[in-house]
Amino acid sequence: MKISHTLFACISLSLFTAPVFAGHGHQDSLHKCLKAASEIKSGYYVKVEYLTMTEEGGKAYEIEIRDANGVEWELMCSKRRGEIYEIEREVDSPSDPLFKKHMKVDEKSAAQTAITLYPGKLVHTEYEIESDGSASYEFDIYEKHGVTYKVEVSASTGEIIEVNLEAWDIGREADE
Repeated sequence: MKISHTLFACISLSLFTAPVFAGHGHQDSLHKCLKAASEIKSGYYVKVEYLTMTEEGGKAYEIEIRDANGVEWELMCSKRRGEIYEIEREVDSPSDPLFKKHMKVDEKSAAQTAITLYPGKLVHTEYEIESDGSASYEFDIYEKHGVTYKVEVSASTGEIIEVNLEAWDIGREADE
């Protein structure tokens, strides 16, 4: 699997800082998750996020991969098991046909729902196609105390379908 230069540098740096990660079990679990992701999707690693609160009830890595066609995929991997448990496809905007087909709630309304429950500054939005074909917005909301929530809202119903707490990330969002 090919790795972007920024992400490669960060992952390489982590190998030299193993004592820092050792107490938290990141080195082995991250390696297992990157390997599991690369067995499912080939391409470039774009970003890795470490989530400390997930819908699965534990800690996880969200691994973003850009394939040869430029499509970005998010793969959720359980830190404890080292297994991929969710795959989503990202699209560029809500006007993408795959997203638009299921969209009944506009982005502004969905963002308002997320910010009402998780007050803070909306810093990033992604448009995702779930494994079942449904569409969702994923909002990164930065709270004043340095906490970043990842709040996923259904584009069909406007309901919050997933909330994760981001501890750290390596790499860049596609629009950064």
